[in-house]
Amino acid sequence: MTNNDIVQKLWNLCDVLRDDGINYSDYVTELVLLLFIKMVHENTEAGTLKKHPLPEGCRWSDLNGKSGINLLNDYKRILLSLSTGRDADGTLVHDDPLISAIYADAQTRLREPRHLEQMIKTLDQIDWFSAQKDGLGDLYEGLLEKNANETKSGAGQYFTPRALINTMVNCLRPQPGERIQDPSAGTAGFLIAAHEYIKSQTDDLYELKDAAKTFQTTQAYVGIELVPGTRRLALMNCLLHGMEGDAEGVVHLGNALGQTGAGLEKADVILANPPFGTSKGGDASITRDDLTYKTSNKQLAFLQHIYRNLKPGGRAAVVLPDNVLFEAGVGTDVRRDLMHKCNLHTILRLPTGIFYAQGVKTNVLFFTKGSTADKHQEENCTENVWVYDLRTNMPSFGKRTPFGDQHLKPFEVVYGDSPNGDKKREEGEYSFHSEAIELPEHSDENEGVDPRLAHSRWRSFSRQWIAEYKGDSLDISWLKDSDSVDAANLPEPSVLAGEAMGELVQALGELDALMRELGAEEEADGARVLLGEVMGENS
Repeated sequence: MTNNDIVQKLWNLCDVLRDDGINYSDYVTELVLLLFIKMVHENTEAGTLKKHPLPEGCRWSDLNGKSGINLLNDYKRILLSLSTGRDADGTLVHDDPLISAIYADAQTRLREPRHLEQMIKTLDQIDWFSAQKDGLGDLYEGLLEKNANETKSGAGQYFTPRALINTMVNCLRPQPGERIQDPSAGTAGFLIAAHEYIKSQTDDLYELKDAAKTFQTTQAYVGIELVPGTRRLALMNCLLHGMEGDAEGVVHLGNALGQTGAGLEKADVILANPPFGTSKGGDASITRDDLTYKTSNKQLAFLQHIYRNLKPGGRAAVVLPDNVLFEAGVGTDVRRDLMHKCNLHTILRLPTGIFYAQGVKTNVLFFTKGSTADKHQEENCTENVWVYDLRTNMPSFGKRTPFGDQHLKPFEVVYGDSPNGDKKREEGEYSFHSEAIELPEHSDENEGVDPRLAHSRWRSFSRQWIAEYKGDSLDISWLKDSDSVDAANLPEPSVLAGEAMGELVQALGELDALMRELGAEEEADGARVLLGEVMGENS
């Protein structure tokens, strides 16, 4: 049985949860409360965990084999004990702050004992020996990714594709002894990938001395996550991968754009995919008073935090939407400051459709604190920016056309073997039929460039050129997408507006049907009334 088979079997348990009235978006949260207890049991049995992290009376053996209301009551007691550290009568059960953080405010919404019994029996029937081969942490990761792909909500709202995470880690090459951070950790995918990369370079840490091993598991990684439920998933994820962290665990609860972020130590490596949007009415307020450029744009605030929080010579890879590359005003100030203080050596233009927010165009910025010659330099550190265009004339990625390692390997090759991007590079990379892509008729990017090189997906632009020709915008593209629209041949505005409205009506109809299928009839009816008011039908 492969991990994919097991993930699908676990996902099928969501049907049991639905039968007990649990919402679609709460499936994984409910499932992992039980699943973690089982995975800890399997890891302990296999010897992966030297010590059982759960207290006696709160383990898998205290659940399986039971049935009826006694089983459900015992499960509720276990969740309470793991959460508070005490039994219902106040007796101390454990004093482990990490376990308390993982099960903070944990409650089951299961009402039928038979459904809990069915879930326990299914977990006992899984071939855990096969799962151990790939690691239970990887199995858990697979479940989180399944949640991201299926529900488009909860912990996976902006789930970063595994292939992209691996490429970013492969390029930055984290090393033992380095402090590695993610200020928007989510379910800790970047931190775990960095840990797995270091393990692969050190024979599962066996090549390290005892003190270095302890550092890797307890001090090397720190993440920040704002949402308690997501942080719970992250802490479980880290522990299943052998990452304990400090007293708060690897991932701390807090706001990186508030005092939690301001109090972080400087990092050697930062990997991140910050949330999109602005702080107005959002879930993360920008309360930092130490950021030079004040803004309500969360990405610009996160970017400032990241390059400020790098040690001299520290390196980062950050996923950012296009607006960060071209936004005027504060956006220009932040980009200039970034290129002053850091060597922004590489930009990877990503294809659309690989994230939950499918219309959002994104990029990965790779930079190192200081210049190539002097890591303590704070001005004019960027000399050249290399851009890899993986967006133009690429397919629309999704379930039918999955985005994977094969799409990123050509970029890894041209990036080179230096994590700082400072080894000799050569322009010219023609994968994915780039030689056949048209060029715009008038383009500063192609001015005076060899025609064949202009068709490459891999180009270099000097800092001086970016200042003079782009006004310090980093929205640099030189290939013409075959799907691009010629503005001179657009239909009349009334026709375009009619087409847009027709598409919106169709989309609203599909959303209405989906809500009713999910049992949200009242919400759907309310939305119809609101729409009628907006359209003036009820006036």
